[in-house]
Amino acid sequence: MFGHTVSTFIFKHRFGLLVVCIGLTVFMGYQAAKVRFSYELPQILPESTLDFQLYESFKARYGENGNVLVVGVATDQLFTLPIFRSWYELNHKIKKISGVKDVVSSAHLVEIVRNDSLKQFDFRQIIPNKPNSQAEVDSIKARISSLPFYQGFTISEEGKAHLMAITLRQEAPNHPSIHTSIDQIKREALVFENLHGLKLHLSGMPYIRTEYVAEVRHEIAIFSVLSVIVTGLILFLFFRWWVVMLISFGVVGVVWSVGFMSLLGYEITQLTSIIPCVVVMIGVSNAFFLTKKYHEEFSRLGNQRQALQTTAESIRETMFWSNFTTAIGFGVFSLTGSKLWVEFGQIAALSLLSTYIINLPLLLVFYSYLSPPTPKKHFQRLENKYLSPFLQQLDGWVYQRPQIIYGSVGVMIIVAFVGLLQLKNISFMADDLPQSGPLVSDLDFFKKQFKGVMPFEINIDSGRPGRVLTPQTLTKINLLQKEFSHYPEFTKPLSVVEATKFIYQGYRGGAPKYFVLPDALELSKLAEYIGNFKGNDNRMSSFVDSTRRYTRVSFQIADVGAHRIAALYALLQPKIDSLFNIDSSTGKEVEKEERYEAKITGGGVVFSKQLDYLLQNSIESTLLAIGLISILMVVLFGNWRLILTALVPSCILLIMTAGIMGFGGIPLNATTTLVFSIAFGLSSSSVIHFLTKYKEEFRTNKSSVSKAISTTIQVAGISMFYNALILFAGFAIFTASNFKGTVALGILVAITLLMGMLSNLILLPTFLLWLNKKLVNG
Repeated sequence: MFGHTVSTFIFKHRFGLLVVCIGLTVFMGYQAAKVRFSYELPQILPESTLDFQLYESFKARYGENGNVLVVGVATDQLFTLPIFRSWYELNHKIKKISGVKDVVSSAHLVEIVRNDSLKQFDFRQIIPNKPNSQAEVDSIKARISSLPFYQGFTISEEGKAHLMAITLRQEAPNHPSIHTSIDQIKREALVFENLHGLKLHLSGMPYIRTEYVAEVRHEIAIFSVLSVIVTGLILFLFFRWWVVMLISFGVVGVVWSVGFMSLLGYEITQLTSIIPCVVVMIGVSNAFFLTKKYHEEFSRLGNQRQALQTTAESIRETMFWSNFTTAIGFGVFSLTGSKLWVEFGQIAALSLLSTYIINLPLLLVFYSYLSPPTPKKHFQRLENKYLSPFLQQLDGWVYQRPQIIYGSVGVMIIVAFVGLLQLKNISFMADDLPQSGPLVSDLDFFKKQFKGVMPFEINIDSGRPGRVLTPQTLTKINLLQKEFSHYPEFTKPLSVVEATKFIYQGYRGGAPKYFVLPDALELSKLAEYIGNFKGNDNRMSSFVDSTRRYTRVSFQIADVGAHRIAALYALLQPKIDSLFNIDSSTGKEVEKEERYEAKITGGGVVFSKQLDYLLQNSIESTLLAIGLISILMVVLFGNWRLILTALVPSCILLIMTAGIMGFGGIPLNATTTLVFSIAFGLSSSSVIHFLTKYKEEFRTNKSSVSKAISTTIQVAGISMFYNALILFAGFAIFTASNFKGTVALGILVAITLLMGMLSNLILLPTFLLWLNKKLVNG
């Protein structure tokens, strides 16, 4: 009755509905035009976690620790006059680019000179002007070599690679204009490359984020177009009716999905960038089901209006619940607490539900304005000579070979468990980066020459103002740095201790032997000079806050993987606690008022902490999807035994998918962990189509269980087969991505959907026969 009311309303107000939908789509398009791309790498840890809060407070105190872009070159000829002059020019040209705060390289360094008349230290440029002779360059090289502070920083330890560190202004790394600044830097670097034939390597978090966003921007456009073309062509091949293809393109709701991002204040990330493609697939799938049903009803009734009205009444509910279960598979991520997953889950669920709301009325309205189809021309391709015999063969297996089916499934489950045991929860930062292009190779360059560019920080709270620059604190920090020097993964540190050594060297006239941490008496002499740092010359502000209570020790680390970073954290954090809070003379903890709070943080640490969270939430989100969809289907079909039996094949699919990941060496990461609940939601939508037809055979045709199952395989099997083919083709497009995670997601979901289709046409009916026999005999 309700279905009849809905269909009547649609046709009675078809023009008004068309105008409203077009108007809303224009509005959503306006919103979509305002959406921005995120310049942040994926944030997976929830804001409620202590590690995330510590990192955020650290950034609030010292500024963004990922605002340094680095340019590197491998050459032992830098200190020849022509190359050094070009390096000098490159440094100064980059310094003038908008958004750049400072540039440090061998062509732009300072030394500290003691000014006794003013009782202060002066920062003096080592290279005040561009050198004009080789002798000047040799003198510069000798002077830099006498300053240990710069060794391993602007020049590699072997002296065969050189680095230029470009510090961006605090607001620049996350501002859309950053790509303009990066492009200018790349152009200047290219001039240097062409002039001297030397390859320059760029890296650092601002550069990585900018290139990351550029690739996301490129892929969202390419994949949206490809998904429309590929799935549309499949529709055209099925129906041989170009109108179907064009109408499907107009109602898939891509504009709405991006519009929702703008309305909710979200930015486009790598993860949310795949949503428009998914919406295309689901929209085309909806168009397929509705068009197929329309053709069937028109062939049966011969009247276009009646056929469309009957189609609306019969398919409305099934189509809604199918979209709803798919939306659940995506939407459960909105309950995880992770910003990245919450945004993805909310946008995906809203987009999929709105796709149904758009598709149903608009497809019916569009078809009502068109000439009716010719069944022999437009529908014959669906019942080809290959598919019907294939479905008949599956039907025969269900009745004749149930034991073989059970045995085969049992063997596959055992094999899948073997693969599951090989599944690894590992992740590298490079996994989230485009694999083609220079990003990954440049990271390898800096890993080899300078030990990496990933921030690894120690945040120190000395407990009270003024305590950081005391001999006690500086000595503890120096001991901490010596402990870190035992681990080859870390670069030399930047800290108040290193700055103090540098200052003391200048205080003692500049001789390299004085690059040491002075004793308490010498520190007291330095205090008067240090206290007179003024304005922008107070370089210590990068390491010490204004109250001199808080300080930081900054290391860089290579992309050694989240497991290794976690292992280093586990090893070093207890040692840090001991260095700062255990009295070395007594071996006991210091008094509460004398305690320090020294914690490891930084982008590298936050990155490593996400792995355990990923695994935990992957399990929770999958179980939640299974639970919600099970409850929904029990309410929908009213038989909990039937639903529990029907969902077993979908659960088996998850085990097999995990096995494939294990055998294929595909690790769990921010993208691949999405596979399980998404695949379960999509597979469950096929279960709904199967069970709807199965129940219809009982209710309408009064069929026996055997007859109902056979008819369902033969009739619903056609739709399920083509639907799986459409979704398989759609997700297979993601294999062209430059992101490893997106490629893996595409492969796994595509394979799982094909396995799900076969499982729902073989294992599901076999289980239904078994359930019926058990109920009859029980």
